[in-house]
Amino acid sequence: MFNKKNLFLLALSLLAFNLLDAQSLTGIESVEYDEVNNRFLISNGGSIIARAPDGTLSFFGFGIGADFGMEILGSTLFAIKGDGIKGYDLITETEVMSLSIPSASFLNGLANDGVSKLYATDFSDDKIYEIDVSDFSNPTATVIVNNTGSTPNGIVYDGTNNRLIFVSWGSNAPIKAVDLSTYEVSTLVTTSVGNIDGIDEDAAGNYYISSWTPARITKYNADFTSTPETITAPGLNSPADIGYAQAIDTLAVPNGNNTVTYIGFEPVNPGDTLDTAIHDLDKNPALQLSVYPNPSTINNKTTVISYELASPQKVKLALYNANGQLVKCLIDEQQLSGKHTVLLTGIELQQGMYICRLETNTVSVSEQITIIDKQ
Repeated sequence: MFNKKNLFLLALSLLAFNLLDAQSLTGIESVEYDEVNNRFLISNGGSIIARAPDGTLSFFGFGIGADFGMEILGSTLFAIKGDGIKGYDLITETEVMSLSIPSASFLNGLANDGVSKLYATDFSDDKIYEIDVSDFSNPTATVIVNNTGSTPNGIVYDGTNNRLIFVSWGSNAPIKAVDLSTYEVSTLVTTSVGNIDGIDEDAAGNYYISSWTPARITKYNADFTSTPETITAPGLNSPADIGYAQAIDTLAVPNGNNTVTYIGFEPVNPGDTLDTAIHDLDKNPALQLSVYPNPSTINNKTTVISYELASPQKVKLALYNANGQLVKCLIDEQQLSGKHTVLLTGIELQQGMYICRLETNTVSVSEQITIIDKQ
């Protein structure tokens, strides 16, 4: 039976999917949320773009930028730039710290402990650096892991367990941990996806990772013991260094096609309950399909499709119009058991009735979706 609590938590509201066209955003790698100024900051081909709540875009600072990972610690935005780390004041948008790390080959992911330390992965040398930024005039970098045993990418600090968690490149990419008491590296889970780029955490302690093959977001619980949930969307493309804005429960996903997908983890309407979030028309005990919200509006594009597989299956998920004509094939692949969520991002739907059909090796179910033209 589908876990209603998890569905409720994953009743995703798509806030936006394209900020600018590809000519405006170039080579984006990382997204961070600036809670103080209520804006997202996007690394943009060496510069930094600020995105206001109304969607307005502007350059952050002048002549400063970020190449890869970014982290906000206090009132400072830290960013990987070239062979080192830069610090930028969030109010004045000026450089306040600069640290060169000549021994580094390819600094990529960045995390912070919430006090005075940053942690950076070296993608090429399989190392992890600890950077002390307690004194902006004299920051220092120390190698704490000489060999991660895999190609490290995104990284996050887990204060509850006094450890770092980082993701890896390659096929069946592992998610690993670094014990900050001993600096020993252990494998938390070996995944079935390839080329994991980013990782971040929500306020409840759940972790989200972004993978290139397939292009998706995967959600794990705090100790990585439960069956993971997958989140896919037509707009996801080589998702990079994701950032979870805990203050507004929104996951920002920078894509390889120079777009950013924003996923809001909250009910669409304040009065929604678990019961209104579930719409199982077929009532098939072997496979249940849920659509939320339903009806959905054209402008909001908030429709989320969820289902759970009891075993690995070949899955085809498609959307048809009222005349039975195919509008969009959303999924056509072999999938693992567990919970799956699909966003209808980037699909232009007109007002009317649609049929969402889910087919596996042994069974198929359908659900009617209503799209209304409500501003």
